[in-house]
Amino acid sequence: MSLAGARSTRQAVARATRPSAVKSQAGSLLSDFKLAEAEAKGVIPYLVDPIADPRWAQLIERDPRASVFHSPGWLKALRDTYDFEPVALTTSAPSELLANGVVFCEVKSWFTGNRLVSLPFSDHCEPLLRAGEDLGEFAAVASGDQWRYVELRPVDAVPGAGAGRSGFREAEKFWLHRLDLSPTAEEIFHRFHNDCVRRKIRKAEKEHVVYEEGNNSALLENFYLLLLRTRRRHRLPPQPKTWFRNLSKFLPESIKFRQASKDGQPIASILTFSYKNKLMYKYGCSDERYHKLGGMQLLLWRAIQEAKDKNYSEFDLGRCEWENAGLRMFKDRWGATRSPLTYWRYRSGKFSAEHEHQFARKILRLCPPPLLELAGRSFYRHIA
Repeated sequence: MSLAGARSTRQAVARATRPSAVKSQAGSLLSDFKLAEAEAKGVIPYLVDPIADPRWAQLIERDPRASVFHSPGWLKALRDTYDFEPVALTTSAPSELLANGVVFCEVKSWFTGNRLVSLPFSDHCEPLLRAGEDLGEFAAVASGDQWRYVELRPVDAVPGAGAGRSGFREAEKFWLHRLDLSPTAEEIFHRFHNDCVRRKIRKAEKEHVVYEEGNNSALLENFYLLLLRTRRRHRLPPQPKTWFRNLSKFLPESIKFRQASKDGQPIASILTFSYKNKLMYKYGCSDERYHKLGGMQLLLWRAIQEAKDKNYSEFDLGRCEWENAGLRMFKDRWGATRSPLTYWRYRSGKFSAEHEHQFARKILRLCPPPLLELAGRSFYRHIA
């Protein structure tokens, strides 16, 4: 049944707005959703706390499109690090199992404006809708004058041809790289670029580069030191260390810090997440003085080998900027399939200029190296 086809009653909307329907962490969002207007349009929306309501965990466990970004652990890390309040929109009543859901975080910023994002700092977040349900209708329910826009980051879903389609526009475009793990490990290895990947892996093994993995404070600290070095090299602010501590805390069974060392010196580190039958490479960093040793290539290969051993179906290498030819080529060389990834923004009225968001990113890129870490702690939440 489509969202617009649901029966509208004042009682249903009243249930959706009761504090019991959404726990306190999402309570600040209740008055911001245009629930009364939705009722007039024949839409019955309900708000769900995706952290506290067990029905959300049940929905993402059933739905093969769900990723680690939908998980309560990821949402807890966003909330505790950046004060982003998560909430999910559904047509399922409080007494029912969730049949659908779109999860958002409220981003409040005096600098770049208030908006709903699904989800901040997440490469992608597929709306978990049923066949025939209109993405535009869900976005329209969530939109309001208090939001500059509602942003969605789907892998596959695109705005349909319904009435809500006119409210969407393309916001940003990326490349998404995913490696199919159905071939044998040997077949996968031989699809890697010979000089830039296979030879580097062999070099690391020949040089006795040591591989370590786990989720502990020592590996986290070494990862963050390498991250600081990498971000300085690229003149970018690092994410706050609290972000990685919270990921480690709230996703203990999913997260792994993978480290390559030479003679006791960490030279490269990556952060991966496992979820269901997929493994995702999210963050990577290195010491450029040791690039010739192939530490990064060794880490990714070990992660792929582990995924194969666990019969995972896919290794998600994440997104890269549309214009970033260097990173795109690096991921292409692993034999991954590259596909466009479009972020969509919805607003019921006319879009206003969004120069503040672009200006904030430019400021961060121009920040002097000694101030990059401070800038990351202070301003990262504004560019989510």
